[in-house]
Amino acid sequence: MRGKYGIIIKPSRKEVSPTEKKGIKIAAQNRKAFHDYFVEDRYEAGIELAGTEVKSIRAGTLNLEDAYCTVKDGELFVHGMHISPYEKGNIFNRDPVRSRRLLMHKREIRKLHALVKQDGYALVPLSVYFKDSRVKLEIGLCRGKKNYDKRAAASQRDAKREIDRTLKERNR
Repeated sequence: MRGKYGIIIKPSRKEVSPTEKKGIKIAAQNRKAFHDYFVEDRYEAGIELAGTEVKSIRAGTLNLEDAYCTVKDGELFVHGMHISPYEKGNIFNRDPVRSRRLLMHKREIRKLHALVKQDGYALVPLSVYFKDSRVKLEIGLCRGKKNYDKRAAASQRDAKREIDRTLKERNR
């Protein structure tokens, strides 16, 4: 393509992250979960939502900070996930912190229920994302961290940061 003064200009290509190539767009992440828990395993589940809730998630108004999952009567539910009411939703808006049913295969739910009954395990939502046009929730099977575990993780993170800093200065 030729520019204004006859100079050849190459069209710029927009950089695309690997997750966007697969049709995955992350709406929210629960970073506190990685601080408070050891994530042993990860699972993907669909969520049963109302239309205005999906629009609100697309706008990025949701919070996973205090969310947790439970199994009741063979069904998986997420509690404490706050989805703000859609501003143009009027009467169709739902309660922002209502319990929402998660969609997984029955055998997966039974397996998770058996693992959660063990001492020290919990189901914690890690992230909410769009996979193609569907809203998905990533659930982590987590074991709680003690205070000394958190201190050890923080010291490892600080040591790694210091090593990276010195290597960067050295390579200049």
